[in-house]
Amino acid sequence: MKNLEKVTDIEDLRRVAERKVPRMFYDYVDSGSWTETTYRNNESDFDRIKLRQRVLVNMDNRSLATHMLGEPVKMPVAIAPTGFTGMMWADGEIHAAKAAEKFGVPFSLSTMSICSIEDIAAHTSKPFWFQLYVMRDQEFMANLIRRAKEANCSALILTADLQVLGQRHKDIKNGLSAPPKPTLTNILNLMTKPQWCLNMLGTKRRTFGNIVGHAKDVEDLSSLSAWTAEQFDPALSWDDVARIKDMWGGKLIIKGIMEPEDAIMAARSGADALVVSNHGGRQLDGALSSISALTDIVQAVHAENSNIEVWLDSGIRSGQDVLKAISLGAKGTMIGRAFLYGLGAYGEDGVRRALELIYKECDVSMAFCGHTDINKVTEDILVKGTYENLKVSHF
Repeated sequence: MKNLEKVTDIEDLRRVAERKVPRMFYDYVDSGSWTETTYRNNESDFDRIKLRQRVLVNMDNRSLATHMLGEPVKMPVAIAPTGFTGMMWADGEIHAAKAAEKFGVPFSLSTMSICSIEDIAAHTSKPFWFQLYVMRDQEFMANLIRRAKEANCSALILTADLQVLGQRHKDIKNGLSAPPKPTLTNILNLMTKPQWCLNMLGTKRRTFGNIVGHAKDVEDLSSLSAWTAEQFDPALSWDDVARIKDMWGGKLIIKGIMEPEDAIMAARSGADALVVSNHGGRQLDGALSSISALTDIVQAVHAENSNIEVWLDSGIRSGQDVLKAISLGAKGTMIGRAFLYGLGAYGEDGVRRALELIYKECDVSMAFCGHTDINKVTEDILVKGTYENLKVSHF
């Protein structure tokens, strides 16, 4: 399928990525923790919410343009920070960042990216966002923040739900590593992915670019695995947020909020945005879907009279999902798997196509619901009884 105009939804991109990407990296993207119940509910709960069709409404001059953190965006969607992105496609973070910039949406780079902060800055012309995992090594942390400042990153994303790592069975069974370990199983699988292999041979970026050569005593892959195993900081707490915000000195996003109490804490912390997210169902299995948690969090923030922006991540696979999240009070959304499928399928062109699909689905669906401005969409576009009890129905 080379004509991307015939790629009609994110599922088309997923199927191509599954064929073209080595098993361990495809499974890393397309999996959740433990039983994967939350991973599945992130998608299925969106499907339960129904839209109200309105007719004979002037549909001219539609616009999905809005702002996220004061930055103009073509639609209320940002590329989420994802680890191992450069293993889906050689130099993957660079390709995704370029696609996002050309399309007009923000790009976020993960601490656990293959391409470094400096790589993205060298290949883009607009500021991007950097996502910070808090490590025990304070010197390394301070250096990461300094590097993000020097790269002119316009916001720092503090991921709050990875103090400990959720177990993903497929990663254990596949022996996930970057680059793949030369086991017989991996070698046989790589032989079936010729384009991926050729692309990887053409790049020097095959390990974690933000860490190797920057963290103390981490000069190669053999020392990296031991370092990462002990570096995620389980002692991270709300007391650390102010310190990180002061070190950063710019706009701060807290990602991983799933309960109103934590949303209130985020609002009081001085953060500029929070992301309702369960890490794509990759951390606490059995947690609510993100869309189920959204309404209570929006209400809690409003009750605080806070200006913090509420965004939603986890489960978005279409423009209709974006529209539903906005209708329930989200100011913006973030996509992870949706763009990763596009990247694994066709590189930068695949990411662009994923964004085009989401844009068109959101635009056309908004029109059928009787609206022409995404900033004026409210829950009146939803069928009553299909969204109010999402949270209760899980118990």
